[in-house]
Amino acid sequence: MKNLKAPKLTLVGAGPGDPDLITLKGIKALKVADVVLYDALANEELLDFCSHGTKKIFVGKRAGLHHYQQHVINQMIVDHAMQYGHVVRLKGGDPYVFGRGHEELEYAEKHGLLVDLVPGVTSAISVPALNQIPLTRRGINESFWVLTGTTKSGQLSSDIQHAAKSSATSVILMGVKKLPEILAIYSKSGKTETPAAIIQNGSRPEEKIVIGNVSNLEELALKNNIGSPAIIVIGETVALGKEKLNSTLDKIVLSK
Repeated sequence: MKNLKAPKLTLVGAGPGDPDLITLKGIKALKVADVVLYDALANEELLDFCSHGTKKIFVGKRAGLHHYQQHVINQMIVDHAMQYGHVVRLKGGDPYVFGRGHEELEYAEKHGLLVDLVPGVTSAISVPALNQIPLTRRGINESFWVLTGTTKSGQLSSDIQHAAKSSATSVILMGVKKLPEILAIYSKSGKTETPAAIIQNGSRPEEKIVIGNVSNLEELALKNNIGSPAIIVIGETVALGKEKLNSTLDKIVLSK
């Protein structure tokens, strides 16, 4: 049967992991989707908002493990929209923060699809906040940087060199495998005692966090089996979270 609906892509940010942190507009999009293509970092509980007949397809992408390559996902969006109508692309966090969201939207537009974007709650801001780590604080810093730890070519981002020389709080996504290199850069910039944290599975029940400083964060992460997906936060404002979280030792390990 020929599809009579106009082919459409809605790019939806799923938030950091807690299903309650998706936006209302994101839920509305899921309710009217004909097809949902969802990532590994999107909580599968969100699929419960879909109607009974919605086609749900996992296209997981996480830290070098790709169920489908990006160019294949781009074409899947177009093919399913042409066949079924409304495709929702459900992506963890915010699609426009290191999520390749614009690449997918641009590809869909070039192939004649109607497009819409529903921003998501980015883990870069929300996950530290949920652990009472502010990214800015008057009198401490004047900015924050959100960086990728690993570039498209698999190399360490050169921007980390610049961030380490600033007073900004740094939030580094996709950086766990590069942690020793990242910390070495901050150490060379004279920041061995700067507070630092790693938060794994932020906002989820299985969340783990370690807080220390640049000199001992790698040791703490290894000792407590911290792995991906996780974000790294480096800066003086991290100490404020450490003060607030002393009572939550079930999920946090503090440096001595």
